[in-house]
Amino acid sequence: MKIAVNTGGGDAPGLNAVIRGIVLAAHQKGWEVYGIKYGYRGLIDTKQIVRLTPESVWDITDIGGTILGTAIKGDPFKYAVNQPDGSVVETDISDIIVSNFKALGFDALIAIGGDGSLRIANKFLKKGMPIIGVPKTIDNDISCTDATFGFDTAVNIATEAIDRLHTTARSHDRVMVVEVMGRYVGWIALHSGISGSADVILIPEIPFDIDKVCNKIRQLALMGRDYAIVVVAEGAKPVGGEITIAEGKQPGGSEVRLGGIGRKVREEIGKKTGKETRDIVLGHLQRGGAPTTFDRLLSLRFGTAAVRLVEAGKFGMMAAVRSTEIIAVPIEEAIGQMKSVPLDSDIVLTARSMGISFGD
Repeated sequence: MKIAVNTGGGDAPGLNAVIRGIVLAAHQKGWEVYGIKYGYRGLIDTKQIVRLTPESVWDITDIGGTILGTAIKGDPFKYAVNQPDGSVVETDISDIIVSNFKALGFDALIAIGGDGSLRIANKFLKKGMPIIGVPKTIDNDISCTDATFGFDTAVNIATEAIDRLHTTARSHDRVMVVEVMGRYVGWIALHSGISGSADVILIPEIPFDIDKVCNKIRQLALMGRDYAIVVVAEGAKPVGGEITIAEGKQPGGSEVRLGGIGRKVREEIGKKTGKETRDIVLGHLQRGGAPTTFDRLLSLRFGTAAVRLVEAGKFGMMAAVRSTEIIAVPIEEAIGQMKSVPLDSDIVLTARSMGISFGD
């Protein structure tokens, strides 16, 4: 067997561990593994395909990022092509990818990525490419799997940051607004906010009323707490309002870039309460660095499971974790609906039971 592997979308802690799991498991079967660099770019410019051996992945489990590089832009079905007049036109070059894949003699592609990357993989499935998916996103928003690797690391980083902000907030009687990643779901904000003892958590699933947020801060002051911690998911929005966009969709890309809601919330809190307020955007700090033990093990389990799925010929499936076991689910089912925070979940009820405000 000759299999290829690529990593797409934003980087996440654990990508290298998945690659290591794939390479070592394949090596045990006598298979060859090749890395497609920068998403699908390596199947456009085939010079960017590299042989992956056990020696090349021995010590990469604890390293963040991906040794193959990744790409947020570069959807082969909407590939940005520069025109002579300086304009950019989106062109479908997917047939070139399929042709090169076949010409190189690959028997399977293991596509590691989030919702956007898996949607692209599903389109290639329909063109006849034998693909196995591995779910990757710090946002934890892929359906059919209890967890995605990278999420635990992002939550740990955000929680540590929130912990550190308590001391400076207390020292200066400040309100600290912490904007975390998560796109259109609030998993990172919810988990890190509760674990970091935040007073207010604003998530996309629960549109907030800024007056109720300010009332919570005033209540804390009446109790002798002159500081507060507010955690805001980047996709949070006010009642009747829209999400805050930092940058619109770019040619060849599939998503807009969110950001700026933390600043807006900080400005409103300062104006309405008169309290000194600061905002902090954690941004890509949540993506970088070494993965946690949980993410390392989950990544290795996903990688080796993907090889077993290739061996069984179960193409079109994605490795997923359900309870304590790794299972296979159809990629099409996994991308069918975004996994949002259930409003009646035990985690939300835990926050409400402790008096944490969601601004509703």
